[in-house]
Amino acid sequence: MNTAQAMQVLETALLCSSQPLSLREMRVLFNDELGGDTIRTLLDQLQLEWTARGMELVMVASGWRFQSKPQLRHFLDRLHPEKPPKYSRAVLETLAIIAYRQPVTRGDMEDIRGVTINTQVIKQLEDRGWVEVIGHRETAGRPALYATTRQFLDDLGLSSLEQLPVLAQTEPTTAVVDVGDHDLLSSTLTLEQALLQADQSDGADQGGLLTRQTPDSHEPPEMLDANVVDDRTGPVPTATDHPVP
Repeated sequence: MNTAQAMQVLETALLCSSQPLSLREMRVLFNDELGGDTIRTLLDQLQLEWTARGMELVMVASGWRFQSKPQLRHFLDRLHPEKPPKYSRAVLETLAIIAYRQPVTRGDMEDIRGVTINTQVIKQLEDRGWVEVIGHRETAGRPALYATTRQFLDDLGLSSLEQLPVLAQTEPTTAVVDVGDHDLLSSTLTLEQALLQADQSDGADQGGLLTRQTPDSHEPPEMLDANVVDDRTGPVPTATDHPVP
């Protein structure tokens, strides 16, 4: 099989797949006759070929996929004018805490928000496929530790957590968030903006979020440390408790 034929196979598989394809899955296409480095080279060539078209080839957490370019989204929306689901402020704040402070327990989230978190809020995030339990903290009661999923990264069009947008540098205002925690305000606004931007491509279907402007940004908070037992991979860092302002 020559290069042109291999690129045609890859292109067809990626366009026909409803989910991102990993390098392992793409090697199966060629019965493992092509190595990972060769397939990556072909993917780079495909990306260049599609540069001037209405779709683009991108790598996300689960693999590679084609998606519409953001600037064309408003044309495509005319075919499906229904409103996307809306997410409450409580859901967005909880998701922001998990995304930027993971792994965290429900108690950590409640300390940061300063209010009790309704079970339905976490369930909604789990049902959406954005968060999951990855282990338990070795303290009294062994509370569950929550972290974001690959689906969360896929829906944001990201390949790793390191690509999360840096936090917005904003002044706390009770008109937006009544907690008084600057980090929570920043992470919520930043995540809202990221979800809105992700909604501009076919690779994500979030939406209905309030549009807010975010000024210049600074570095996101560091992961806080303490030893926990991860049910999947062993000890991982976790967040310490945050006092309620």
